Amino acid sequence: MPLLVPARFELGFESLESEVENLELDLQGSIPEWLDGTLVRNGPAKFEVGGERVAHWFDGLGMLHRYSFEAGTVTYTNRFLRGDTYREATESGTLSGQFATGGDSWLRRLYGMFFGDVTDNANVHVARMADRYLAMTEVPKYVEFDPESLETIGHFEFADDLGGQLNCAHVIPDPHRGETVGLLTDFGRPSVHRLYRIQDGNARREEIAAIEADRPAYLHSFALTERFVVLTEHPFDANPLSFFTPGGGSFVDFFDWRPDQGTAFHVIDRESGAVVARRRAEPFFVFHHVNAFERGGAIVLDLVAYRDADVVDGLFLGDWADWLDEESTDGDLRRYRIPLDGDGIDSETLYRGCEMPRIAPSDRTRQYRHAYAQGSAERDGNHVAKVDIETGESRTWSDPGLFLEEPVPVLAPGSDRPSDDGVVVVTALDAEAGRSILLVLDATTLDEVARARLPHHVPFGFHGRYFPEL
Repeated sequence: MPLLVPARFELGFESLESEVENLELDLQGSIPEWLDGTLVRNGPAKFEVGGERVAHWFDGLGMLHRYSFEAGTVTYTNRFLRGDTYREATESGTLSGQFATGGDSWLRRLYGMFFGDVTDNANVHVARMADRYLAMTEVPKYVEFDPESLETIGHFEFADDLGGQLNCAHVIPDPHRGETVGLLTDFGRPSVHRLYRIQDGNARREEIAAIEADRPAYLHSFALTERFVVLTEHPFDANPLSFFTPGGGSFVDFFDWRPDQGTAFHVIDRESGAVVARRRAEPFFVFHHVNAFERGGAIVLDLVAYRDADVVDGLFLGDWADWLDEESTDGDLRRYRIPLDGDGIDSETLYRGCEMPRIAPSDRTRQYRHAYAQGSAERDGNHVAKVDIETGESRTWSDPGLFLEEPVPVLAPGSDRPSDDGVVVVTALDAEAGRSILLVLDATTLDEVARARLPHHVPFGFHGRYFPEL
């Protein structure tokens, strides 16, 4: 039954123009004294350019948000990423070459893809590499920012010649090996998914492996174990020759859902680059992986799966309200067991209706116990879920009218319980109040510890990272 007075979830897609600096937020409750780092979040904040609205959620101009914790207080700063795309959009009123907005002529597409004239609207994620703080999106144009002021420094260049037209915005820091693993995609005949590693503090990427693909899939993330990289090649892919055909069209228009191909798992040795296993499962679409580890001669892989790629179309701004009402488009937390020898992949669903999964950083690549996720949205809000991935038990936290975003677990220092001893930091839109808030939840119980109100609403964002060193 529809709500008579639905919460204003549409506010999450309304532009934010104002910026503030080092504003101390009023707190309800108390923040643990040991919480003394910084959460930096990234996401779109301006949805109108030249008097026209962008087509897709992924295409809004990016903004960084900084939540700094110190001595039981929290201060807030937000700034637009002021790169070339931002300047062109604000000065000339044009926006081109985005995920689903600004389809270009085939000559401009060709030039941009192969000569580096691509968008630097890096509105997806943030990372620390080469001791620099970078904003990232799905093309290899990395924007460095000052982690204190959030001011845009400029484009960051690695000290190598690894190339590609697509960039996986989900690089994976491995704290156990002191390196970060990433993925680039080169379009060609054949196309290549190029895996690389970069040692902490280093600016040079080292190629791990190059995996050929006749029709490269749109890969938004991947997974690591202690010894292997796992690429999940779902059947949402493109014929690379189509990028060179005359006519309009944005990036996403060239990808097709081909379920008859199924979904392929590629298991690659992190040292030698050898493909040690290729296994095929039923077709599904995936944005985000949770974690992976090795157990009993198999890869155990956890991810959020969709039955098809309709979720991409559902995130067009004109279709969001209809998509929100269809439960069949929700993602499910699913576990796959991929044998290193032989066939026989099996899977199970651990939690229904979730996205934006996160785990404690120390759990990456290891057998672990707890995952946190953003619950699927309804018209009156959503929830945060904590899932015991071994038992299947779960608990949730919600508050009517709140739209909660990606939950970020932060462990208490010196904890001997690596999965859930600490807090979960979550941003949320209070649609009825017209403002956003920052929540601190107990990581064990999901009870509310503290909340702080922001001076404005923050549009729905994507990803963030907690930096304990800041």
